[in-house]
Amino acid sequence: MASDTISSFNYFLPPSDGSRPYNRVYADSTTGKTARNWIDDPHDMQVGDVRGKEELYKLDNAGFQYGREAAKHTSFLNDDGIEREYYPESIDLIKRVTGASKIVIFDHTIRRRRPGEIDNHNPQKRQPVSRVHVDQTPTASTGRVHRHLPPTEVPSLLRRRFQIINLWRPISHAAVDWPLALCDFRSVDFEKDLVPVAHVYADREGETFGVKYNPNHQWKYMKAMTPEEYVLIKCSDSIQDGSVAILTPHTGFQDPNTPEGTPPRESIEVRALVFYD
Repeated sequence: MASDTISSFNYFLPPSDGSRPYNRVYADSTTGKTARNWIDDPHDMQVGDVRGKEELYKLDNAGFQYGREAAKHTSFLNDDGIEREYYPESIDLIKRVTGASKIVIFDHTIRRRRPGEIDNHNPQKRQPVSRVHVDQTPTASTGRVHRHLPPTEVPSLLRRRFQIINLWRPISHAAVDWPLALCDFRSVDFEKDLVPVAHVYADREGETFGVKYNPNHQWKYMKAMTPEEYVLIKCSDSIQDGSVAILTPHTGFQDPNTPEGTPPRESIEVRALVFYD
């Protein structure tokens, strides 16, 4: 039986003065807080468990796709090992699932929930994100191609279909604590729900989507995902003619039905540029 649940989701409320929303990535060294000019807008949302019917949800209809394949690399203790061992197998997996011709992984994040600690974007202390968001806007996605590919290759790559896809999986144990929720793109109003937010780094600027509350949003998760399971999350797609899902808002959330003593969530996501012939 599916284990649907209800949880409070932090949506995005734009600045009241109409100014451009921004989020400074690195925290203030004294307060541990990141500077931003917008606020959270919490709403209770129903989250449907897709276990047993996950085949209904694909990258091109819902914007996400679950699968089962254990990783060969299992330690996830240092970046060198992850890049040397986990990146190649992740590229192979994404190619087989999507049919893409070229995959470039441009970064990864390990998240380990540490109750009481602040996520100040220290790579060693990243925690589950408790805010509805999309990692890249279309503008930022094109910028990623320019940033991570040789200039001589960029023009031809941008003439073809390209996507940004995250490969997410639990590590160490099942993600019962603070699971990942995904919003079915078919319930998203692309023009009204999404607001570009400047993502300000020390040396550059990216752009994410903040997501405004919409009661029509259909939220899904897979209860107790194991390290042998994964989900592909579409963050961007150059096809934007209405024929396919473009992206997937997502967030970590606190499931009120989580048993006491459940191990804190640990997960990895790799972010990939995905190109097609």
